[in-house]
Amino acid sequence: MALVYLSVLCIHAGAVAGSIFVSANYHTYKGSKSCKMDPKYRVSVQPAWRPEGGGSLFLMDSAEYELPMIKVLTREAYDERVNRVLQSDKPLKEKDRLLGKLAELCCEASINDQGKMLVPKETSTRAGIEANGEVVLVGRGIHFEIWSKANYDLMKKHEAGVEDDDLNLF
Repeated sequence: MALVYLSVLCIHAGAVAGSIFVSANYHTYKGSKSCKMDPKYRVSVQPAWRPEGGGSLFLMDSAEYELPMIKVLTREAYDERVNRVLQSDKPLKEKDRLLGKLAELCCEASINDQGKMLVPKETSTRAGIEANGEVVLVGRGIHFEIWSKANYDLMKKHEAGVEDDDLNLF
């Protein structure tokens, strides 16, 4: 399998930290898309965001600004989180706890031949997503997120009030 080398520079107290190796199947999720959850809690995922060869995705309960949403991780993104824990200086007991929490927060999902991904009802409910409800899929680089339209609108209002562009990205 071919590997792509991504250098991640994190300057902290004068130190340079981190390198991540990911497979050539590495996705970069960009943009956002509004759509509707169907009555069976399935959401249509745009073709560019689907894993090659029918690969699995991991749905993780998460929140931003105390607003619930679902992070959708590729195998590479999930493994990167596992490796971050394993390579940390944390004691073994703390590593086990963190890895257990990560596993607990995730469930595996796949995309069917019609491009729809089943999001379990319980996972959807925790994120404020209803059957037949409006949702927004948001690209966040190595993962994408599924938001209820209401929570997405609240998150965008919160982000509009945050002045965090000291890097002149936006």
